[in-house]
Amino acid sequence: MQEIKLLKDADVKGKRVLVRVDFNEPVKDGVVADDVRIKAVLPTIAYLREHGAASIILLTHLARPTSPQDPSGDLTPIRTALGALIDMQGIELHENLRFNPGEESNDPEFAKELAALGDVYVNDAFAASHREHASIVGVPKLLPSYAGLLMGREIAGLTPALTPPPGALAIIGGAKFETKLHLIQKLLSQYSELLLGGALGNDIIKARGLPFGASIVSHEPVPIDVAINDRLMPPMDAVVMSGPGAEREAIIVDIRAEERIIDIGPATSTLWAEKIAAAPFVLWNGPMGIYEEGYVDGTNVLAEALSKSPARAVVGGGDTIAALTKHSFDAQKVFVSTGGGAMLDFLAHGTLPGLEALRN
Repeated sequence: MQEIKLLKDADVKGKRVLVRVDFNEPVKDGVVADDVRIKAVLPTIAYLREHGAASIILLTHLARPTSPQDPSGDLTPIRTALGALIDMQGIELHENLRFNPGEESNDPEFAKELAALGDVYVNDAFAASHREHASIVGVPKLLPSYAGLLMGREIAGLTPALTPPPGALAIIGGAKFETKLHLIQKLLSQYSELLLGGALGNDIIKARGLPFGASIVSHEPVPIDVAINDRLMPPMDAVVMSGPGAEREAIIVDIRAEERIIDIGPATSTLWAEKIAAAPFVLWNGPMGIYEEGYVDGTNVLAEALSKSPARAVVGGGDTIAALTKHSFDAQKVFVSTGGGAMLDFLAHGTLPGLEALRN
């Protein structure tokens, strides 16, 4: 198979370099609330400057604007945040890619428009590379194309999770079981144990014939061979809620019809933390409870356990990273991915559309 060309192989001196980045940062009141993805690309920008690039044109999307007049898609806060970190001389931040419908439809004409802006293309947007969009898979067909430094770091950091050591532990949270089925099946074949939290855990509880009350579950049934796999462990107890302020801890068999699971319970948190402490390798993506509604206790317990563990680990997903970074941890042992969905797709398939485009 053709190898992916890396930035160190590129001749950028005197060239206009198009760099696909993922600056889809949260913006609140016109200010970037978290600039971690912007900072992650700074080494690539510095490399291009040091090696004589004539200009650097950054391509990114932001939010899901309905038109160029939609303020949610305005890149001004991104430009301001970037300008606070580096000198913008010789750097252009192109308008939001999603202002043009050709981006998401992978329109060849839009890809040609983008390609005309540069002489060399660099993909440093790992977190967006699971999407077959024009700036991800269309432009590389038209220009000499390379993986940026962040992209190279992501590939190197995630690859060990594809061949984990004996006794390795995987933890997956979140929802939409049907979209994660292939990943779950793959993890069950590779990892000694798979812990499922969030709505994914609810799906297993339902599939095993246990009460799940009014909890969030997928519409598609879980395949029997997955549901009964003894390597797969859903929560044994949960925090449940039947109405505002009506919360309690319950073992799974005691969940009532009107109650919904909002987090893993204390017994599950304790047991899973012990499993983290004993594992040689941990893969974790996704929260254990309804994180966006403030049900974070189970996730936080596991994050603290991982921060204290000597295990090598790979972690991804915004909520998971937010929980982990509340604690100090050994960055030499714990790889933190900038990709959520892209990380899961890479683990499921061993590649991404954006990576395959760089092979061509």
